[in-house]
Amino acid sequence: MSDATLSPSAGPQQELVKALQELHRAAGLLSFRKVSEQIGNRDDLLSAASHETVRSALKGIRMPRWETVRDIVVVLAGLCSPPRDEEAETARFLPLWRATREGESGAMKSFQELLNGGWGGEDGKWTPELVMGAMLNPFNAIRIHPSLAAPHEPLISEDDWVQLMQIEIEERGAEHVLRVLLHMLKGDYVGAERGAPYGYHNADREAMEAYAAFRYGCQEILRRLRAEPNLLAESIRAMRADETMDRDDRAELLESESDPSLLREVMIVTPDTWDEASEEAHHMVFGYLIKQISPVGRAGLPDEERFRITWRVPVPAAV
Repeated sequence: MSDATLSPSAGPQQELVKALQELHRAAGLLSFRKVSEQIGNRDDLLSAASHETVRSALKGIRMPRWETVRDIVVVLAGLCSPPRDEEAETARFLPLWRATREGESGAMKSFQELLNGGWGGEDGKWTPELVMGAMLNPFNAIRIHPSLAAPHEPLISEDDWVQLMQIEIEERGAEHVLRVLLHMLKGDYVGAERGAPYGYHNADREAMEAYAAFRYGCQEILRRLRAEPNLLAESIRAMRADETMDRDDRAELLESESDPSLLREVMIVTPDTWDEASEEAHHMVFGYLIKQISPVGRAGLPDEERFRITWRVPVPAAV
């Protein structure tokens, strides 16, 4: 392709020429012939630009090929005082040159260029990427639900997700897909009732639920101990006779029983001394009396509706 004649009124072309002239000035306004010689001395040259080609590019007489622009840029960048980074300058000039061929879209970085070079704006000026980034951020439009910000391992790659979105947009339209996406980001997504998207679990929610279950279980233990003074001893006998007890649970209790002071604390605990007992003693009593406690209702319900307790010794009808 031959070099095209530059139109003086062409905006993108003027931007490119202005940037080239600024770089030329920063490098000391070397003669066009000297710039051409410096290009010829490099092992990585792409264009072997003559001094007339350099002159045409820097004066804005003709629209240069990218190879010419690139070679001029890397040479002049190294001659600036202090020297400028050749790769950074090349990355800066590529969108400027591309805009002369492709218009406004050419000035925009590709996604890979965005990853490699960032949003730009280090000089305090807004770049097309900065404008795009500010506009596309859903944070500006909605309150993103905190459950969607939890650390997690993705189920699919970004590329696969993008392909799925492209298919959805083609089939349903961009507006529909974007509105659904915003709706989900606000917290109404598949799995929201469990506190985490489908296929994931919410560790914080599970920990809170386990604590709530333990607290409710202890409350019910105290209620029964007040009415059934021999419940602890009966529960221990029932536990030892339970052949279905999980091996790990049994091993954990046996390990706790190997601590004489803890075992003594458990054996003398009463509703009146419960608050003085250690947390380890509470857990041990819990394990003796309660075989299983399971969530059966959603968070927010009363504990008796939210959890179901399976006792080692069933609750007497009168209790």
